[in-house]
Amino acid sequence: MSLYPSADFLTSAAQSSQFPEDSGAEVAFAGRSNSGKSSAINAILGRRGLARSSKTPGRTRLLNFFQLVPGRRIVDLPGYGYAAASAAEKATWAPMIDALAQRQCLRGLFVVIDSRRGVMEGDWGLLEWAESARLPVHVLLSKSDKLKRAEAREALKAAKAALSVRAGVHLFSVEDGTGIDEARAKMDEWLAQTVVA
Repeated sequence: MSLYPSADFLTSAAQSSQFPEDSGAEVAFAGRSNSGKSSAINAILGRRGLARSSKTPGRTRLLNFFQLVPGRRIVDLPGYGYAAASAAEKATWAPMIDALAQRQCLRGLFVVIDSRRGVMEGDWGLLEWAESARLPVHVLLSKSDKLKRAEAREALKAAKAALSVRAGVHLFSVEDGTGIDEARAKMDEWLAQTVVA
């Protein structure tokens, strides 16, 4: 049973003017194409098929907003890396992502990184963007069930060393449930925050 029974798709934005009103609280999800981002969102929310996942990299072309309850939203960002999108489409993403960083309601960013790949170049660019926006970041090392136990421990150790104080990090797997409760708790913590004047 879903812990967010009223969670539903709110809107897709192809430009910042289409964003929902800048009020309440939002948490963003980002990751390389095929990192398991959509599956992570569905698992955290306990909702099958809310965020659409695909075997084709780069299916998320727009910023997709989902409302959990009134005033509480998540934002699914386009995948980066080898996304199957035109250069023109990709050129529209940067201004939208920059506009997203200006929103007062944005509380935190989850970055979904395939645990078998580790932190890669595109991930660093996103982390730098979050740092410049003074946005707290938590990394989900996805697909950890694909690793042997010792490999998973090593992947976590390497990610913690690479990220240092820039982001929190934990192992995550939709298949065996690793880290889902921890990610959900972090999301709820961020969404509960109010703006301090």
